[in-house]
Amino acid sequence: MSGIDAAGRLAEAEAQAVLARERLSATIGKLQVKLNPKTLARQAARDVADKSGAAAQAGLNTAVRNPGAVAGATAVAGLFLARHRIASLFHRKPKHKPGYRDHERGLGPND
Repeated sequence: MSGIDAAGRLAEAEAQAVLARERLSATIGKLQVKLNPKTLARQAARDVADKSGAAAQAGLNTAVRNPGAVAGATAVAGLFLARHRIASLFHRKPKHKPGYRDHERGLGPND
């Protein structure tokens, strides 16, 4: 009787091993699909697009709620970008050609 019982337990263990191998094989197949570099890149691109779209929508909603702040920030940014041109409007232009110094004798072109 112990021989029949042992053979039954062995057959049951082999069947469980076959099922475990099938589960492991299916899990490995799923992991290979999920960890495929192309799949990861596509998922990352989708995530970035979703997050950037949400951020853009949030920024748009904020701009709609606070148009004065947006106008002020735009004006400050414009002034910052044009600071050199604005500063050049306030600089004095030389009366003479560059290099001509009439206040020091011997340094001008005609001396």
